[in-house]
Amino acid sequence: MIEAMNDDAVRHLTRPDGEALAFKQVEGDGATVVWIGGFRSDMEGTKALALDAAARAQGWRFLRYDHFAHGRSSGDWRAATIGRWREDAIAVIDSIEGPVIPVGSSMGGWLALLLTLARPERIQGLVLINPAQDFTERLMWPGLADHERQAILRDGETTVAEPGLGSYVLTRRMFEEARDWLLLDGAVGIAAPVHILQGRADDVVPWRHAMALVDRLQGGDVRLDLVEGGDHRLSTAADLARLVEAVAVMQAH
Repeated sequence: MIEAMNDDAVRHLTRPDGEALAFKQVEGDGATVVWIGGFRSDMEGTKALALDAAARAQGWRFLRYDHFAHGRSSGDWRAATIGRWREDAIAVIDSIEGPVIPVGSSMGGWLALLLTLARPERIQGLVLINPAQDFTERLMWPGLADHERQAILRDGETTVAEPGLGSYVLTRRMFEEARDWLLLDGAVGIAAPVHILQGRADDVVPWRHAMALVDRLQGGDVRLDLVEGGDHRLSTAADLARLVEAVAVMQAH
């Protein structure tokens, strides 16, 4: 159920368990561009706002939302899992009509891929920014300190602190549940065109992680842009222009 809220155009999509996903929409024509943000980010980030402005300027339909337990959405962070975020992404596009162009950043790239596999008939094209598919298993877990891994295994959780992400809990449940959604162990069959923007200087999701995804994608055209000097945020003026252009090409597809 979608409920309109008089709060700076924020609306809420109520989920079957009573949790509510906060989102904002821009009306327009063509496929709906759906922003899917990263781990512990929200819909007010630089790239999401750049796409919002582009949608208003170019007449696109656009939707951005906050994941469960992120931003203005409700939810207990300790209950958050990749599967939960995947189901919510599916619910978001099921709540609107017509073709969609998911734009996934970092963890949102993983969710955008899972969404596409779940609703292939809805996808006009896919734009991924430093996509972090399988990050729990391949990037985050190996990157934890040994005492943090031991605490997760022993106590079921540990608290970590990162610049830009703040202090937050990592649960054993999140890591274990995420194994149900790993993609890089086999072929990823996606017929829609895929455009990946990847920073060569990304120290969170290394560019070789994008190469591993390209190797697994089958069924449609895949374009990979390796941005020299690009970091994980890819939010310079040139980066944002490149992102808007990638989405514009998908709109015209």
